[in-house]
Formats: sequence, C-alpha cells, structure tokens
Amino acid sequence: MNEPSLVIRKFSDLANPTRFLALVARVWPWMAGMTICLFALGLYLAFATVGDYQQGDTVRIMYVHVPAAWLSMMGYSVMAVSALGTLVWRHPLADVSARAAAPIGACFTFVALVTGSLWGKPMWGTWWVWDARLTSVFVLFLMYLGLIALNRAMDDPTRAAKVGAVLILVGFINIPIIKFSVEWWNTLHQPASVIRLDGPTIDAEFLRPLLVMAAAFTLLFLTLHALAMRNEILRRRIAVLRRHAARAAGRPGGAA
Repeated sequence: MNEPSLVIRKFSDLANPTRFLALVARVWPWMAGMTICLFALGLYLAFATVGDYQQGDTVRIMYVHVPAAWLSMMGYSVMAVSALGTLVWRHPLADVSARAAAPIGACFTFVALVTGSLWGKPMWGTWWVWDARLTSVFVLFLMYLGLIALNRAMDDPTRAAKVGAVLILVGFINIPIIKFSVEWWNTLHQPASVIRLDGPTIDAEFLRPLLVMAAAFTLLFLTLHALAMRNEILRRRIAVLRRHAARAAGRPGGAA
C-alpha cells in the first residue's frame, strides 16, 4: 500500500468515534505536558526580556494578546473546515469538531479583546475604538456566541449540524477581513510585524518569547479541542442511552 493511501486510511479510521476516543486517551497527557513546558519556557523568556523603549513593560501583554488573536481566527478556521466535513464529506466527527471548537475559540477571542484593551489604554489613551480590526474581532466574538447558542437551542442534532455548518461558512468571510483590515482601512492597530513576505520586523529579543508563547497557545488549543471532542462524543452517547431507556420505560424520548 502506498503512502497516500495509508494516510487516507488512517484518517478514515478516526471517523470511528471509539478509535478517536482511544487515540485521545493516549495522546492528551503528552500534549498537556508539552503545553505546560512551552508555557513555562515562554513565560520565562517573556519576563527575562527588557521592556520596550517606547512601550515599557506594557509590551509583555503582546505575548498573550497576539497568540490569543491568532487562535481566535484559527479556531474559526477549524470550524470552517469541520463545516465542509459536515456538508461535503459527511465525516461523522465533523460536527463534533465544530461544536467543540466554538467555546474554545470564543474564549481566545475574549482574551484577545481584553488584553487588547489593556494594551490600548496606555498606548492609545483609550480602552476601545471602533476601528476595522477591533470591530471585526468583536463581530467574530458575537459569531462564536451565536453559534454556541444555536447548538444549545436546536433539539435535532442532524438539523443543527447542517444549519450551523452553513452559518459557519457564511461567517468565514470575516476572517480575511480581520487579517487584512489594517491594510484595507485606516486603523489605529499596527500592521503585521511577524508573518510578512519580507520577514518579521519585530526585534529578535521580543520575537523569541512571542513564538514560544504562540506555540504554547496553539498546543493548548489542540489539547482542549481534543478533550472537548471526547466530551461531546460521550455526551451524545449518554443522550442516546437516555432515549433508549425512556423508550424502554414507555416514556417519550428526551432531546439530545
């Protein structure tokens, strides 16, 4: 069997919830341990560096704000891929992935908004401005909350998965708006300084802890997402067992 076929087969195997649960049980302790180690290293580097000559110690907020902002967009991107998995590939765990990612993405977006406000007060003289970047990120936070509310409000999980997937894909237009808002419109928010075609413009002393913290936050997201998917699978299994028990007792089935 060639290598691509083997990869496709392994990916298909994960469509089985039981196999996915077994995989998560094996890898999540290692992922959690690596996350803790990266956070320890990142925080050490963050506090070992001197403050910026203009921003002072306020620059250290960047080591939390920037990764949280990246993860807010990554979380929604994961949901968009999962939505395609629901509508196009009919992957059994696609909706599980989307549901699991929504609360995590909302939390990272909230952290990005709060830390951005904490940085903006001493730098801009205000907690908040309705410029393109901040407004589009706030819209992203509302989109997360709306999708979470939708998942909780609809009793039919199949219908909720399809409706949610469509809304996720429609809302994905906001991700490039967030990314390029500082280039398309006049905004107080600084332009990209790390991911650029001509290379990072940030000093290496600040870039090292920022990249380590970004890796730590990313691994934290992946760990939480895997565990949240596990919990969602178990929740659905419990709901099925309750419906079966209700039918066996001669009562109407409960909602999932």
